Amino acid sequence: MSLVTVAGISLQEKDAVVLHDISFTQEPHQKVAIAGETGAGKSSLLQSIAGLVQPTGGTVHVDGRRVKGPFEQLVPGHPGVAYLSQQFELPKFLRVEQVLRYASKRPAAEAQHLYEVCRISHLLERPTNQLSGGERQRIALARLLLSSPRLLLLDEPYSNLDRGHKQLLKVVLQDVSEQLGVTCTLISHDPQDTLSWADTILVLQQGRLVQQGPPRQIYQQPSSEYVAGLFGDYLLLRGQLAAALATLAGVKPRRKPLLLRPEQLTLLPPGAGGLPGTVTDVRFFGSYSEVDVALAGGRVTVKATAPPVARGEAVAVAALWYL
Repeated sequence: MSLVTVAGISLQEKDAVVLHDISFTQEPHQKVAIAGETGAGKSSLLQSIAGLVQPTGGTVHVDGRRVKGPFEQLVPGHPGVAYLSQQFELPKFLRVEQVLRYASKRPAAEAQHLYEVCRISHLLERPTNQLSGGERQRIALARLLLSSPRLLLLDEPYSNLDRGHKQLLKVVLQDVSEQLGVTCTLISHDPQDTLSWADTILVLQQGRLVQQGPPRQIYQQPSSEYVAGLFGDYLLLRGQLAAALATLAGVKPRRKPLLLRPEQLTLLPPGAGGLPGTVTDVRFFGSYSEVDVALAGGRVTVKATAPPVARGEAVAVAALWYL
């Protein structure tokens, strides 16, 4: 049986439709990410699953029980579901150990293991007003996990974190899933956070579920320009240029116009079989460079790793694979 079943959820606020007929399921231990532009309805969907927002239509079931909204019960929320918002708060002027002890429903040994998973054991004696943002977030997460939830919902958990705390939180969430057996659903604007973590990605656009599937499919076979743009740079090629690249690769484009990612193109020496062109700009990003190339019929950007090229240099461009 699915852990989460969302069936035809709709939400209307005043004259605006926030969510429109959204349905999906989530299996135990399946990692689900929700993606979409600002205002697409991501947080509203997450809050509906948590029982914090009352949908105007449809139902949500978690672990076989229907999730009731705040209009149906005095205390919002659902047993077995934990929701970590972007505006989490910790009690001030208490030690971390006190905050967690008051929230704990676990035996001491289990609680200590949880603290180790969340990487906060060394913070237990510290006052909450002497913590960094990343430390406070991991403590807020641990406090939620002390209630032994089966489903953890995270609303933009990586926002406002520096690179070090972000990488640490990613490791923590992986361990929460694997060691504690908690199923996770999260929202993130950064494609690197979702593509490398999720088993399934749900893409929302103006309150509608426009595509869902595994990360590789979402990235390589986006259903629209909107979906393509959420997960990285892309090229939309038309006419002569699209036809020439397809012919060189010996394939027939599956769509018109042709949608490519920059890393699907490769640079070749002049005369090596690609389309002849001239480098117009090079931008260095460390592990790769973005190279703009002027071709007959248009201009493309190639994500290249080696060898380096310079502005004005003659090159050839070929396609490695197609969407």
